[in-house]
Amino acid sequence: MGLVLACALALVAQVTPATAQQSGASRVAELVRRMTLAEKVSMLHWTFNPQTPASNIYLPGVARLGIPELRASDGPNGITAVRPAIALPAPIALGSSFDDELAGRYGAVLGREARAHGIDVALAPMMNNIRVPTAGRNYETFAEDPVVTSRIAAAEIRGIQSQGVIANAKHFAANNQETDRMSIDVQVDERTLRETELPPFESAVRAGVGSFMCSYNKVNGTPACGDRRLLTEILRAQWDFRGWVMSDWLAAPSTSAIEAGLDQELGIRFEGIPDPVNKPEATHFATALRKAVESGAIAQSTVDTAVRRILTQLEIFGMLNGARPRPPRDVAGGTKVARDVAEGGAVLLRNNDSVLPLAPGTAGEVAVIGPTAREPKVSGFGSAYVRPDSASAPVDTIRDRMGGKGKVNYRVGEELRGEPMGAALSPAFSSKEYPSGFSGPMYSGTLTVSEAGLYRIAGGLTPDAVATITLDGTKTIEVSEVYGEVSSAPVHLSAGTHRIEVTGTTYKGSMTFSLSWVTPGKARQAIDEAVAAAKGAKTAVVFVHDDSSENWDRPSLALPGRQDELVAKIAEANPRTVVVLNVGGAITMPWLSSVEAVLNTWYPGQAGAEATTRLLFGDANPGGKLSQTFPADDRTHAVAGHPERFPGVGGKQVYSEGIFTGYRWFDREKATPLFPFGHGLSYTSFEYGAPVAKRVRAGVEVSFTLRNTGARAGSEIAQVYLGASPDVRVPQAEKALAGYEKVSLRQGERRRVTVLVPDRALRHWDTRAGAWSLGTGTRSVWVGGSSSALPSRTAIRVD
Repeated sequence: MGLVLACALALVAQVTPATAQQSGASRVAELVRRMTLAEKVSMLHWTFNPQTPASNIYLPGVARLGIPELRASDGPNGITAVRPAIALPAPIALGSSFDDELAGRYGAVLGREARAHGIDVALAPMMNNIRVPTAGRNYETFAEDPVVTSRIAAAEIRGIQSQGVIANAKHFAANNQETDRMSIDVQVDERTLRETELPPFESAVRAGVGSFMCSYNKVNGTPACGDRRLLTEILRAQWDFRGWVMSDWLAAPSTSAIEAGLDQELGIRFEGIPDPVNKPEATHFATALRKAVESGAIAQSTVDTAVRRILTQLEIFGMLNGARPRPPRDVAGGTKVARDVAEGGAVLLRNNDSVLPLAPGTAGEVAVIGPTAREPKVSGFGSAYVRPDSASAPVDTIRDRMGGKGKVNYRVGEELRGEPMGAALSPAFSSKEYPSGFSGPMYSGTLTVSEAGLYRIAGGLTPDAVATITLDGTKTIEVSEVYGEVSSAPVHLSAGTHRIEVTGTTYKGSMTFSLSWVTPGKARQAIDEAVAAAKGAKTAVVFVHDDSSENWDRPSLALPGRQDELVAKIAEANPRTVVVLNVGGAITMPWLSSVEAVLNTWYPGQAGAEATTRLLFGDANPGGKLSQTFPADDRTHAVAGHPERFPGVGGKQVYSEGIFTGYRWFDREKATPLFPFGHGLSYTSFEYGAPVAKRVRAGVEVSFTLRNTGARAGSEIAQVYLGASPDVRVPQAEKALAGYEKVSLRQGERRRVTVLVPDRALRHWDTRAGAWSLGTGTRSVWVGGSSSALPSRTAIRVD
């Protein structure tokens, strides 16, 4: 057993002897008794670290009582408060691995990185289910199915906390889109909430998570961060959560939210640089809270309870026992885990005529095309963006793997950075440096466009600064380190003159801003050069990407820019075209039938180039499966054609699809997706034997034989689906994922596999009873490799 896994198993249980628990509780009670009101309030709102005001989220602690300073950082796929940090693959890649052990290792890397960098609370994992296929933060979560999300999130939490770092389950609850996320009112019935959105959060509680983060949105009219039913009745009374709840950034709705169960406010409103001396403070849980207690509007005991919840977790994690030694960073070990996740979560979507894996000795000339083949796409954008220690370019690792036995010819195909706008801008502007402390207008002028079409507008900016490019007063492009080294967005412009304005702020030191573009003519030239390279090659490998990000949802499932056109033309020029996806979620593929292979590596982290190359050349065997359905088009999925479902109407978003999200909707509507949930090919093949289902105390055990019938070793994610109950009178899914097991088999190996379908999977939420009710009767059980490839079937009587 590996050291990281052993630590995870040994330390995460967080079960202490009764005497130790009593001692810890007494110690916490005594600390709360000795704290002044000001000291208590200081524990209930995060501020900035005076030494690094723009990076760490900071609590000052109470030195006289031995309560330490605390620092927190975003961290879904790496610790973002520091540079550099290990950039792990996007969580959606981890979810697509269906691998609990790998999720534990992933979490342990996050935890160790946090500890090594002085971070005590990792704001991870995100565990909202994928409901909207175009949602901007789908890459930060795990799956469209709560079974997968629950298991992967729990394993990651155990891994994080095995390193002595407090994990944070976010965003509680029903935070499934970025559009209007700070104000949208989610209208969701109790059964849908309980069966689709809440199970992962309950699983986090069972895993011992130390903290929760509530979300921006309202739930049935009440802000989630002030919702007593969510934060107190469900989370604490029903699930017995013992940790504390913090708000998302600026999501605390009021000072009185503390009475509903919100313990801590995260976020400060400020303009310009936060002053380390006269820094702004939290809106609701700082001075406003102190005054509310002094006036009697908020009971002192309510504040004491919130402080006790926080201190109890510090006691559990040993943070009240004096300074703890911090481990050194383990970049090599973390990078190895990053590669393992990238390989384990990569999904081979198509492999016509077994064009993959490539053979270096016979590959001949390979045309490698696409901007992310040269500038690796390691992460999505927003608060989860990680600047890695290092990241190789896939074109270089492919060239190295060829070892001189063939030629690699690179072309960009889709230029992102562009060139200065030159005379098209009036007054002229290319780049400029702005002094430390600058905040305000940076440029105002006109952009003259001679040809209508699709342009790319690109802004480059030094770290610790932000800027906004605005075209014609409506089209905005956000520029910041969290959107990559260069923020580049495709924009349709008509011929003529357009107003362009830029504003910005620097947080530390001076900043340099640059402005460039890619014209339609230059874009056509890049495609033509790529097509010429593809024509002269034996195989064309095209890297394409999307730009998933916090703060906005994708406008459609199509690849941004001219990438669909690029792939179609490459495939026309070379029949042996392989497409590598660097995406954060589902996309459409109008060119699919024209290409030979599609390998989805998601956002593969800092070892992504090495992992992708190993997969392309067969040094690793793809073993991932889609943890979300890929719709065939923008018109055919659960929220399509229903603006009340997404993006919402009149400030309200209605979950009128009920429990029928993802593959459940496709089953009900008899709609054919581009790729189904659970789909993923391998360089080998597997055969399923007839399943046997047996009722046990914990649920149902489903046993079957799995055999590797191919020519090489590989892993299969064996999935078990449960059919509807004939005795339940509410709408039910035709089938629902009830369990799975990732099984690695040598060539020709046969193994008996048993998958436990837990008791909860046999139940539905009975709204009238307010409880989980058993779905009795004879129920079908399917076993297979995806939601649409289930060759083996049996039945079980549930009583």
